[in-house]
Amino acid sequence: MARRRARAIASRVVVVVVVVASVVASVVASAHRDGARRVDDACDATTGTRATARVRDSDARARDSNARVRDDDETAGWASERVRADGTTRGTFIARFETYATAATHEDAVRKAIDAREGGGRARARRGRGEATFRVASRDNVAATRFPTDFVVVESVDDGAGATRGAVKGDAVLETLRAALRGVVKDVHREQRLTRRSALGERDEDDAAAAKGRRSLLGDVSIAKSMGAPTLWEQGYTGAGVKMAVFDTGIAEDHPHFRHIVERTNWTNENQLHDGLGHGSFVAGVVAGTSKQCAGFAPDALIHTFRVFTNDQNSYTSWFLDGFNYAIATGVHVLNLSIGGPDYLDRPFTDKINEITAAGIIMISAIGNDGPLYGTLNNPADNLDIIGVGGITDADAIAHFSSRGMTTMELPSGYGRVKPDIVTYGDGIWGSKVGDGCRALSGTSVASPVAAGAAVLLSSIIPESERWSVLNPAVMKQALVEGATRIPLAHRYEQGAGKLDLLKSAEILKTYTPRASVIPATFDLTECPYAWPHCKQGIYATMMPLMLNATIVNGLGTHGEIVSGPDFIPNDGDLGAHLDVRFAFSETLWPYSGFLALYVRVKDDAATKSGVASGRVRFTVASPGARGETKLRVSEVEMTLKVNVVPTPSRDKRLLWDQFHNVRYPPGYIPRDNVDMKQDVLDWHGDHPHTNFHQWYDDLTRAGYFVEVLGSPFTCFDAKNYGALLLIDLEEEYASDEIAKLTRDVREEGLGLVVFADWYDLTTMESLKFFDDNTHYEWHAATGGANVPALNDLLKDFGIQFGGEVTEDSIVFDDDQVIVSSGTHITRAPAGAYLHSERMTQRGKTEGDYAFLSLFEAGKGRIFAFVDSNCVDSSHMRGQCFGFARKGVEFAVGGSCAAAHCDDRKRLAESWSDSKPLPSRRTDVDFSRFSTVLGGHPGNEGSMTCGPNAPLDRHDAKAAYSDLPGRLKVSESEKTSLKTTVPQRPMKDSRTTLDVKTDYVATDRADDGSNVRYYVVAFGVVAALLAPRARRRRARRARLRASGGAS
Repeated sequence: MARRRARAIASRVVVVVVVVASVVASVVASAHRDGARRVDDACDATTGTRATARVRDSDARARDSNARVRDDDETAGWASERVRADGTTRGTFIARFETYATAATHEDAVRKAIDAREGGGRARARRGRGEATFRVASRDNVAATRFPTDFVVVESVDDGAGATRGAVKGDAVLETLRAALRGVVKDVHREQRLTRRSALGERDEDDAAAAKGRRSLLGDVSIAKSMGAPTLWEQGYTGAGVKMAVFDTGIAEDHPHFRHIVERTNWTNENQLHDGLGHGSFVAGVVAGTSKQCAGFAPDALIHTFRVFTNDQNSYTSWFLDGFNYAIATGVHVLNLSIGGPDYLDRPFTDKINEITAAGIIMISAIGNDGPLYGTLNNPADNLDIIGVGGITDADAIAHFSSRGMTTMELPSGYGRVKPDIVTYGDGIWGSKVGDGCRALSGTSVASPVAAGAAVLLSSIIPESERWSVLNPAVMKQALVEGATRIPLAHRYEQGAGKLDLLKSAEILKTYTPRASVIPATFDLTECPYAWPHCKQGIYATMMPLMLNATIVNGLGTHGEIVSGPDFIPNDGDLGAHLDVRFAFSETLWPYSGFLALYVRVKDDAATKSGVASGRVRFTVASPGARGETKLRVSEVEMTLKVNVVPTPSRDKRLLWDQFHNVRYPPGYIPRDNVDMKQDVLDWHGDHPHTNFHQWYDDLTRAGYFVEVLGSPFTCFDAKNYGALLLIDLEEEYASDEIAKLTRDVREEGLGLVVFADWYDLTTMESLKFFDDNTHYEWHAATGGANVPALNDLLKDFGIQFGGEVTEDSIVFDDDQVIVSSGTHITRAPAGAYLHSERMTQRGKTEGDYAFLSLFEAGKGRIFAFVDSNCVDSSHMRGQCFGFARKGVEFAVGGSCAAAHCDDRKRLAESWSDSKPLPSRRTDVDFSRFSTVLGGHPGNEGSMTCGPNAPLDRHDAKAAYSDLPGRLKVSESEKTSLKTTVPQRPMKDSRTTLDVKTDYVATDRADDGSNVRYYVVAFGVVAALLAPRARRRRARRARLRASGGAS
């Protein structure tokens, strides 16, 4: 009886244990689901650390643990050893995992995979054959030792004999490591070295004489005071309780300008926490300094400094990744990043930026100091979910150094977004020195902490008990953008929404209710100069679609979807009904944002109409409810569209710009068009009429031409609509069907060609190879300034061919000064062509006679071929030749030819050749890796089909080019009950609890992973109930075996 009672008790214990285990499993599954989807509650896991900020000296061990530098020669200095004694850089790689675990767990997994490949003496044999071998580089920092991580650093080990690595060999090393870790890690990428470019617009003006005359904005008053911060201070808002992360060069522990330096961490290989350069101290001072002369915006902010740059201003991807992981784990609120660059393909870095945002951290980043050039926005400030900040002077003019838009990552087939988001003062701003005292600096890395300080101060407006359930990166972007004041005489790609207005943004937050919105909220393309370049010309029937790119900002939550629309509703009373507006958009708005592309066309029935056309774009965004909510959050969004419609121009006034055959860095190394521009290694400005060719675009529109952009192959346009196709500085290859069609278009349809080539020389390309600090291996130019061999293939049937030498000279031609700077030359021309030659210098050699211009008729069409694009390219122009170029366009579209151009003495009686060999393609670089034309294989899914940027009759036209995912579907009855706007409740006392009244819509959607959770629980309960029966059966079998054995 006692034994039976004991068995019953044991059975109940088993039931309880299994059920508890099942519940725990369900919680873990739910946590894993939430982490994977990065929903709103991702940042709530650190509520405790958010609520209890550590005091400066309360956790010295954790604070200073990152400062240790190991002395063990076997594994020490994995970062410092990257630069070896022979001056070369050892390749290091980031191996990423799908899940977070301890660093030791991930490192062991990678070591086992490497040992399986290299164990048993195989590593030495591989090194003997010159093959790469690998080892794990341990990381001794607080993020890797105390918190879970999602990556491992691996370095390649060799005997040091090779001083350089070619592009092909470098890729082979990466692929070798990927093969060794396949099935173990998610992916492997080369680690990048990040170098702060301190000279780009930043000026130290701490000398009183140098600063004299630069205090017109501030006098002896700080930037925070001049922008209205005292008004908020008087209301009791000082940034209290807001954790501000400064990723920079560190700060002194006892700096007299700060009330709350909560934590200092060092992520570099230098054994120090203090600021050896002054930039980190300056940035922190602009945010939270208390000095009367250079007071910051939020004096009570909690400062967390992350020293990620060494004293020589270098950093590595892994240092940032560890720092970002620590920022997420410790729950910082606002993060300033005064760095940037053109390379947005550092996937570990950019993906972690998304994770930072998904955790609810508001990131402010400098837009770059590459102004006044267009298309020079830096990453990560050009990301959708980051607040990118440009700089202005104290006269409210765009600072000369501030990078200009548009974004170029969407090119060549798409169109860029509006960036920067906002601009603010960044020229001669005063901030804290390393010790006591103030100094003045200039640059967008100065404008960025101005915006970050404003964001911290604005965050404190929301009551702390409600603050982080209301505030998120989208909400702060909405407040800053919607509160900005437009600057006169500057267009949207220079200023974004305009100048930061602290007090207007404060009023928005005081009455804020979570909602979705779109930036810009209005596309009024009739408004000049703000709507440049689109206000320069109207739109018309048969035109290539006008492409516009907007950003959806989702203040409802981390994840959202468009559940209704987008739809275009034309306005009554104008030509809105004659617009055809189609869309492409992000299937998932994550984190907090997505894109909305508009393809705007004029219907054929309006070919002769003129006037304004307007309407509204409307769509509905839904997001999962916050923690504890069972209904979806829903917000209806509306955008205004207004354009000028004009009658369809005559053919001779329509020009088509070939953007499709442009290749830009990244992913391939396309070298600069002017080889003398040493400071600008890469051709990364987009080569678009709205970026580095914007001045020529303006000149053409002033001359009465309408410039359209081709973002699809040559097979995707009707040549009868255009006077000329502009082939300017192109690097792509051409498909055979493209070549055949273009030949027919010129000879039979009368299409003109305007060709501006560029230099191409194998010797020069080899001399331009460089060891890239970002990618850790030697880059070889994939082509020259233009892809002359491909261009020659395209033009071969017409008898015109370009050579393979680099020429330079200044030519006075028909009263136009034409500068050839790093151009090519013409080496073949057909009979009947006008051929012009000049005494020019071949780069690195002596002078000689080179043909630089040829123009001729080809069937019904005409071709104007010139050897260089420098004189129409604003990014490196030594002298403009717009008059010369305009004459070339006039010849191509209508045959009008200036006497100097069509001089009979220059006309060829028969085909001509200078007998020099034609240039050949490089054989040591795999161009198919980044060529759309040569794509269509794993790693490059390039397509030659016509896309939504082509005429409707050339592709599978749809109302919208993204299918609604349907996971957050709203029923039709619920859609009709939605209100146009989310109700707003004015805040009587903005420091009291918010009563958020966002529209909610019920849903029967089960949370992702919930079915698994229920199955686990059910299985556990069933198993527990069956456990006593199983025990009785085992006991009976045991008795039978015992009795059998006895008999």
